[in-house]
Amino acid sequence: MEKRSNMNIFTRLLGLATLTLLLASSSNAAPSVIQDVKYQRAFDEAVDKGLSFLAKSQTKDGAIGEKQSPAITSLAVMAFLARGHTPGLPPYGDVINHGIDFILTTPDTKGTMMGGQGQMYSHNIACLMLSEVSGMVDPERQARIDAILPRAIRIILDAQDVNKPESMAGGWRYQPTSTDSDISLAGWALAALRSTRNNGAPVPKEAIDKAVKFILRCRTQDNGFAYQPGGGANLARTGIGLLCLELSGRHREDVTLKAGQYIINQFKKDSPFSGDSGRYYALYYVANGMFQLGGPEWEAFAPILYDTILKTQSKDGSWPISGSHDKDITYCTSMAILSLSVSYRQLPIYQR
Repeated sequence: MEKRSNMNIFTRLLGLATLTLLLASSSNAAPSVIQDVKYQRAFDEAVDKGLSFLAKSQTKDGAIGEKQSPAITSLAVMAFLARGHTPGLPPYGDVINHGIDFILTTPDTKGTMMGGQGQMYSHNIACLMLSEVSGMVDPERQARIDAILPRAIRIILDAQDVNKPESMAGGWRYQPTSTDSDISLAGWALAALRSTRNNGAPVPKEAIDKAVKFILRCRTQDNGFAYQPGGGANLARTGIGLLCLELSGRHREDVTLKAGQYIINQFKKDSPFSGDSGRYYALYYVANGMFQLGGPEWEAFAPILYDTILKTQSKDGSWPISGSHDKDITYCTSMAILSLSVSYRQLPIYQR
């Protein structure tokens, strides 16, 4: 990770290519499947209202939302990127830049971007955002990202290599020194590693492979995925497992097809909006996982997903706090937007 110049070259080349693509295509680029076309006007309007709400939620120091959270600000920045907005360009270029600036002030002396009780949650999400935006920003911000991102990736890799029981090997937990793992932390860490590896950073393939092995150990007999090996499956955890495998090249294999069917069946029985659960977290992962799976599974799932999210938006553009797991309106709104935005295919990590 110390070879920063290599990372600079790759991230800037990728960023220039990405920016060219974004500028060449409208952020309203037509989705490619029937259900996405049918719902496009509705989710365009909902996403735009939601982004307006997020922009008004930015504080003077660049954080988005009152909690001053690196994780929530990073999710909000990615919500703007997911609609096709870019740093420095109107109407939201300044909002994105100021959000990036806030994140760039958060690393501690070790390079960890902390926030709340789940230190690695915050770090992994912020690392993913910086990787996704790298190459799109001005030279001064790019230099700051180049100075922070390699150290941030190193922290993720070192946390994976902590001595752990065999069942937990390859995953991540709340702290860089944790000796166990869970699929939720692993999902964010793997996305960050995949994003930076896609950018040309020297992330070892072995790190991705070890993470995938941990994800597969979380698979359950009913074709869902559990929080930890041996546990029970639910929607959110299965969405994480599906997305991680799809991002790691296991596209439309038997394991992902069965996970997709589990999600469709379970969503009909137990929507994330039926109770006090991490509903927006579940929506984020099942939306991205099912979109990556694609095919008839996405065609069948998309209208259920869109109807579920669209009917709950508030008049001010936000999505409401849902309970003990989703306590922050900025977080809820960012995750809902990221769930609706999958078919825009603008975030590099989630492009098919």
